[in-house]
Amino acid sequence: MATYCLTAARLQLVLGNGARRLHISAAYRANAKVSMSRFEPTSFINYERLQSNIDIVRSRLNRPLTLSEKIVYGHLDDPKNQEIDRGRTYLRLRPDRVAMQDATAQMAMLQFISSGLPRVAVPSTIHCDHLIEAQTGGEKDLARAKEINEEVYNFLSSAGAKYGVGFWKPGSGIIHQIILENYAYPGVMLIGTDSHTPNGGGLGSICIGVGGADAVDVMAGIAWELKCPKVIGVKLTGSLSGWTSPKDVILKVAGILTVKGGTGAIVEYHGPGVDSISCTGMATICNMGAEIGATTSVFPYNHRMKTYLEKTGRGDIAAVADQYADLLVPDEGCEYDELIELNLDELKPHINGPFTPDLAHPVSEIGAAAEKHGWPMEVKVGLIGSCTNSSYEDMGRAASVAKQALDKGLKCKAIFTVTPGSEQIRATIERDGYSKILGDVGGVVLANACGPCIGQWDRQDVKKGDKNTIVTSFNRNFTARNDANPATHCFVTSPEIVTAMAIAGTLNFDPETDYLTGANGEKFMLDPPYGDELPAKDFDPGQDTYQHPPPDGSSLKVDVSPKSNRLQLLTPFDKWSGGDLENMRILIKVKGKCTTDHISAAGPWLKFRGHLDNISNNMLIGAVNSENEAINTLKNYLTGEYDGVPDVARHYKANGVSWVVVGDDNYGEGSSREHAALEPRHLGGRAIIVKSFARIHETNLKKQGVLPLTFNDPSDYDKIRPDDKISIQGLKTFAPGKPVTAVLKHSDGSEESIVLLHSFNETQIEWFQAGSALNRMKELM
Repeated sequence: MATYCLTAARLQLVLGNGARRLHISAAYRANAKVSMSRFEPTSFINYERLQSNIDIVRSRLNRPLTLSEKIVYGHLDDPKNQEIDRGRTYLRLRPDRVAMQDATAQMAMLQFISSGLPRVAVPSTIHCDHLIEAQTGGEKDLARAKEINEEVYNFLSSAGAKYGVGFWKPGSGIIHQIILENYAYPGVMLIGTDSHTPNGGGLGSICIGVGGADAVDVMAGIAWELKCPKVIGVKLTGSLSGWTSPKDVILKVAGILTVKGGTGAIVEYHGPGVDSISCTGMATICNMGAEIGATTSVFPYNHRMKTYLEKTGRGDIAAVADQYADLLVPDEGCEYDELIELNLDELKPHINGPFTPDLAHPVSEIGAAAEKHGWPMEVKVGLIGSCTNSSYEDMGRAASVAKQALDKGLKCKAIFTVTPGSEQIRATIERDGYSKILGDVGGVVLANACGPCIGQWDRQDVKKGDKNTIVTSFNRNFTARNDANPATHCFVTSPEIVTAMAIAGTLNFDPETDYLTGANGEKFMLDPPYGDELPAKDFDPGQDTYQHPPPDGSSLKVDVSPKSNRLQLLTPFDKWSGGDLENMRILIKVKGKCTTDHISAAGPWLKFRGHLDNISNNMLIGAVNSENEAINTLKNYLTGEYDGVPDVARHYKANGVSWVVVGDDNYGEGSSREHAALEPRHLGGRAIIVKSFARIHETNLKKQGVLPLTFNDPSDYDKIRPDDKISIQGLKTFAPGKPVTAVLKHSDGSEESIVLLHSFNETQIEWFQAGSALNRMKELM
């Protein structure tokens, strides 16, 4: 039997948080040393069970396995009988952990409360990182956020205490950095209610972004469903050097695969080039895999991960991982559904954008591209940090660029902001002098939170509608995402390139070839950046910001005021009527890209994430109406008047009229936010009919009892007119793999039928029939 290296304190906390019991050897128990770590510990998976499951699956499939297959299949609920076919079958899995950020945790916890269950069945945590708006600086912004969001923070804190969920207070840091520092480790399977949960793949974990209803399933102890992912291999050769960084790997891959090229697949990095990338650099690459639609991304276990585990106080985990290292790398001879090869020796620094994260350019070519397309050349703001690039190494490399400028008497020409990823990173870079350097060059250190990356930015330097350029080390750059200004051209690149361009003040600057002019008039070139992978003095943990739930919270209360405009208890959705859906209106026929930002905007709307009715007032207000190419202006076919999308939807619902949305390719791309599915359901939507879906959004719609349907012939999109009535037929015999029919009734009296496809399995059809997955859970309790 394996010996699990858990301290007594860790074991107590893990079991106290509802984890499945682990085998601890008698010899180990007798010699356990108590650790006084202030952090909730990692809940160790049973590597023996992982090994057993993998052996069962390997004998059944009779072939070598990829790393992602090992970890995913190693978490099967029934490895002996589970049907496994990449890209086709649905897997029933047992994840080890759940993590939720504060914006999504509100609805997830409200749904868990509705389930009636007394306590979560797996270790779970809430992380307060989304509700802190960037205004003046970290300390003041954090204090303001605590005051404004007191009701929500109290709800999350008390709900966590009652139901056994750990609570990371505001100021702790960004969820994905906290997970990397504390919870991710090789071989673990974690789901998180944020699309960038795959960040944990930098530590050899399978970490998958989901909606809140999926999290509720796992917290309730129900096997979690995932369509068996295909596997895209990215073979890395050579090594990173100079101005080229880990960010450039994913920026290049995004350019190759596009925003939907990874849909339904796990991206698995391998090859000799992996060892030239730091653990946090691997996390950066996995983090931004969400931008290509990937289910998740993962790297094989190596010495860089081991060192990071040891530096973050988890040497005991590294010791166990070493014993099972063969489980944590791909089998020799394994096959990928698609293979990409990148030579890191030849990879150049990249910058992607504007308006989409897959528009890739070498930095050396961005100036010419900007001139050709009329993109503003002046860089107004440079922003570094975020969940993607806020590691100690990232901050060190940016500081090394800033120090060179300071030594020549220069400061940033652009506004410059710095977002530490966690309290631990903030405290450590302050101790080691990086914060001072970045401040001296003109930077403002923001709170340890998402801030401008998700639109939580009170930007004052330009007016809405003013055409301008910003460069960030973030992951997404959809229209108006950062500052609610659709005229802002956002470009995504590495922290060191952001810093260089903020100093130069222009997109047309390539630090590999171009000169700056010092205060004394002499020209100089920046040397390639350098940053220590990890701090020589170990990390400074900073302030204690973690609240562990009590062993028994049954006597505690979670109050939600009926008068609150930010929190609202949920009312179950209505069940399926048992018949076809007849004579529904087309609420809106969306033209072009429609991300979850378009469907349920963030920014100032984040404050309503716990109040379904209030936040539904933002439904589809960013989508382009194909009828008039306007945003948030469409015709109400009951009144003949034009109004906002949510207003028309509410009017239809009040008059007993169901409706559908028609959309384009990769509908629901972007964030995991399930509000983009909850809002249409709440306002009377019954189906979303598109050319193709992003993975998380399609699942979220199913969970809430909405029909996500795709055109059998994509050109049928053009047959649908905004004033049509539409009936969906075949629901009485709704079955996996069986298409349904849509009858289009045109205003001229003509009719035509089109075929619609779906990806429902039998369990998901039961969700639809019950009205939602939560309704179905209650039926089974």
